[in-house]
Amino acid sequence: MTPKTFLVIISTSMLFTGTGCAFKSVTRSKNIVYLRAESANNKAAQKLNVFAPRNNNSSKEVLIFIHGGSWNSGNKSLYSFLGNRMARKNVLTVIIDYPKSPEANYDEMATDAATAVKWVKQNIEQYGGDPDKIFIAGHSAGGHLATLITVYNKYFDRLGIANPIKGAILIDAAGLDMYGYLQEENYPDGNTYLQTFTSNPATWKEASPLYHLRKGMPPLLIYRGGKTYPSIEVSNEKFVAALKDLGYNPAYHILKGKKHVPMISQFLNSGNRRYKEIIEFMRK
Repeated sequence: MTPKTFLVIISTSMLFTGTGCAFKSVTRSKNIVYLRAESANNKAAQKLNVFAPRNNNSSKEVLIFIHGGSWNSGNKSLYSFLGNRMARKNVLTVIIDYPKSPEANYDEMATDAATAVKWVKQNIEQYGGDPDKIFIAGHSAGGHLATLITVYNKYFDRLGIANPIKGAILIDAAGLDMYGYLQEENYPDGNTYLQTFTSNPATWKEASPLYHLRKGMPPLLIYRGGKTYPSIEVSNEKFVAALKDLGYNPAYHILKGKKHVPMISQFLNSGNRRYKEIIEFMRK
């Protein structure tokens, strides 16, 4: 999904949903730097947006969202609708940016996403969030990154903290088995996925959440579109089967008739039942 495609969807939908008084109960803090620029490495600063319920009579559960875009595109600003709607439902929501391919590989993206989670753990209390109730969600490539840092503690070990994620929500997640996918596709050198994941099959396996599943992981809420891309269907089915082999019984919802982009654009509808399911998952 390109930013242009998603922007058209959002703009069209807003004609019907309206934008006026709907977000007055939300306090928005935008473009907060969670990782400073590194001029020596030509690395840009990474930023996030915080959407907080204006009702501050108690600490709120925190949802961190990572957007999709094939690991090479997308921007947090396209997903403000999700932050606003979740905050209006009394969940403090953080939408992050992360570096994109070809300037960064998947490991750098995941490391920066984990750094954003660390920032939330250390700072979210001042925005009304509960640092002990941090959940993470992602769509498409963002679902891959969210899953990887949830199940693979390497990323938080690097940062010197215990994994603070209490649960993850996968929304038509891509890349759960990049090893199997890239072996099958046999892309030529220079392909965007090879820029992100290299040409080394050992790296593909290291990048795949499927091969890092373990006992004691945070719980997962998994959504897949019934008409999503075949590669996402195959990898999600493998992933769920592997979870069951470990003794987990994951909450796995296949949404009939949903294609890949509508799996995230459905959240433009404030009354979408996924909101209730996600909040119930977070509050169990």
